[in-house]
Amino acid sequence: MNIKKVHQWEQATVQILNLLGWNLKWTGENFSHFDASGFTPKGFPCVIEMKFRKKYYENKLLEKYKYDKLMALDQHIVKLYFVADPRGNYFFWLNELAMDDLQDVISCPKSTLWNGSKINKDVYLLPEELASKLTIYPKEERY
Repeated sequence: MNIKKVHQWEQATVQILNLLGWNLKWTGENFSHFDASGFTPKGFPCVIEMKFRKKYYENKLLEKYKYDKLMALDQHIVKLYFVADPRGNYFFWLNELAMDDLQDVISCPKSTLWNGSKINKDVYLLPEELASKLTIYPKEERY
């Protein structure tokens, strides 16, 4: 998936969430540690980091570096991690999660746009049961 396609998915996600009562702006084009910012349907300020995965994994990977950048923002901002994969769409409300037991170090692509090189990264492996599931597709209906 190239950066143009990622940006299209991010923008589409923002548009859909806005139809559901959110008030978001896409911020993914500039260097930022999140892809959207604005307000939740209840009017709370928020930021959202988004990932679009081609493969399904039960545990959703969040780089510790990204998490730390989000959590360094004002404590009154709701920090969310959105993951879309072939089985569904998941929202993790990061302000509410205890991350200590979820940490690991794994070999990951060096950047979002994978070029074949890998490095070890500190990550959190978020079990999908910790997410608010927006849409879940049965296994036989994977796309």
